[in-house]
Amino acid sequence: MNHPGKSKDYVSQDEGSSFSDPQTHGAFHSHFIESVQPLIELIDSLRMIALDKEIDLPSIAVVGDQSSGKSSVLEALSGVPLPRGSGIVTRCPLELKLRKLKKGPWTGTITYRDYNETFHDALMVDNLVREAQNKLAGNTVGICDELISLEISSTDVCDLTLIDLPGITRVPVHGQPDDIGDQIKNLILKYIAKSETIILAVVPCNVDIATTEALRMAQDTDPDGHRTLAILTKPDLIDRGAETDVLNIVHGKVIPLSKGFIIVRCRGQSDINNKIPLSKAMEMEMSFFKNHRYFSSLLNGKASTRCLADNLTKELVDHIKKSLPYLTEQIQTKLLNVQRELKNYEQGPPVKEELMGPFLSDIIMEFTDQIYEMSRTGHLRDKNVHALLRPVFKKWDIYLRGTEVSFTARVNEMIDKYNEMHRGRELLTFSDFCEFECVIKDHVAALQEPAMKTLKHVREIVQNVFREICYLSFDQYPLLRYTVSKMINDIESKQEAKVEKRIKEFIDMEKLVFTQDKVLQQKLDDSDITQKNGMDSSDENFYDDDDTIFNSKGCALLDSRNLVPDKLVLYYEIIYQRLTDYVPMLIILFMLKDAAKTLRHQMLELRNGADVVQLLNEDSERGRRRADLKKRLERLTQAQELISNRL
Repeated sequence: MNHPGKSKDYVSQDEGSSFSDPQTHGAFHSHFIESVQPLIELIDSLRMIALDKEIDLPSIAVVGDQSSGKSSVLEALSGVPLPRGSGIVTRCPLELKLRKLKKGPWTGTITYRDYNETFHDALMVDNLVREAQNKLAGNTVGICDELISLEISSTDVCDLTLIDLPGITRVPVHGQPDDIGDQIKNLILKYIAKSETIILAVVPCNVDIATTEALRMAQDTDPDGHRTLAILTKPDLIDRGAETDVLNIVHGKVIPLSKGFIIVRCRGQSDINNKIPLSKAMEMEMSFFKNHRYFSSLLNGKASTRCLADNLTKELVDHIKKSLPYLTEQIQTKLLNVQRELKNYEQGPPVKEELMGPFLSDIIMEFTDQIYEMSRTGHLRDKNVHALLRPVFKKWDIYLRGTEVSFTARVNEMIDKYNEMHRGRELLTFSDFCEFECVIKDHVAALQEPAMKTLKHVREIVQNVFREICYLSFDQYPLLRYTVSKMINDIESKQEAKVEKRIKEFIDMEKLVFTQDKVLQQKLDDSDITQKNGMDSSDENFYDDDDTIFNSKGCALLDSRNLVPDKLVLYYEIIYQRLTDYVPMLIILFMLKDAAKTLRHQMLELRNGADVVQLLNEDSERGRRRADLKKRLERLTQAQELISNRL
């Protein structure tokens, strides 16, 4: 008998159940209980400690258009009455946790914000959920993204956790904001866009499946269909003759989904009006499929609420198993990062003002030691400044080497048109060295701009490295951080001006067109120019007695206009060698080494006359951030312990 005053539609779970008939009792996952519950409870425990704020957890999100039969499916799985009605009924995400008991009374627990209530009457679910939604989303028709958790423990449910989301709507009703449709879609996307979420898309059989917004959103976020399981509802309402189309959908011939389709027949509004209980509705469902001309063949794993429950549990458990290694790794990584970050927040300034000066000196010394070490070795933690600078200098070297081609072409062009364009008062067949010198000067002058670009690029790299050390060292002290950052910028600006001046001077020096005779002689000896002119480089008649430099006779033989390009290219190699090394060495010396030394000296002088209290004033967000990090540390540590204990 039912308790007095209770609706006959639902009965208390300790006396009767929606799944209490002999055919269905214990059917849901009896062979999975031992292995399934720990995994599902583990994820629920992780969600309970709010780990989902840190890491996306494996879950099943239920999505459906309004009036798609979503509530009926969830009722059939849970055995309890959920809120029904027109318009938006689910106004907050509802986490539905079903826990199968080996024995014991039916128990429900609803939790949201700081509220928690345990009850033992299934008929209370509807009112408790509505009350929770009103508190979170208001007594109107708005929605809210705060989660309501409803746990149901019973001998007649499967082990499963689902998150029911508001039904998709297109047209706002009276009292709803104009963008209610977008609000709902954004809330749904917040869940189904996560790669850890299995999407349970509920679609009526009696509509064009391709036009349903639920399946479209699932396809948008899961285009390959690897995370989507579709539920077809209301098979008793399809038009006669459309059965074959539904079969094609179930068999994946219309929209392929790797997790497939399952068709169910839950209680409709007429069944509810006729007060047909869920237990009877399940019997009617099995009878419907067994006796259906077209759909009876689907009972081998693609039809019925029982099949759906089994499949959902298997999918969720498999999903959790696959996710656990990555989940464990993510927790460990985040835990280490939080611990590392918290160290900076744990070290706050002394409360007593007389201790602030020594404390400031300590953190300044620690900062300058890092700057010195980085400038000396190039290494700091996982940073290698030379690894950052080397590609810049290599680019400068490649540019210099590449200009040799254009230089050679320019000299050859000059030789070809010498008599017409460059010859002055010299006699025919004679050449003026000044003309060739101008080619070198112009070419060298053009190297100044790329050299300056190299300088500016290096300044940016070094300054960023210095600033990174500054931000890490003084993250919690905004004024000190700003002061040191400005100091770094000023020093780098002054050093850049010095290097600019030196580069210009060096470019001007290269315009002098000079090298020691022995240097050029070595280039000539290593080249094939002498062979081109029929000279024997071993003939002593071409050299002075006291060294290996060509004498007048040797020089005369090489004084031929057709040899000028080759000889100038040899000289350009000398220019290249000087510039490719000198510019980077100059930049490293001033922008890195000297800048670090100057910064170190200025930092050590910073305390003199400084307002120590103001410099050590923490960011206004400092306390909040420290508290947040401690909560995260506690949460991640708990999660790590939960996984270790449960597995």
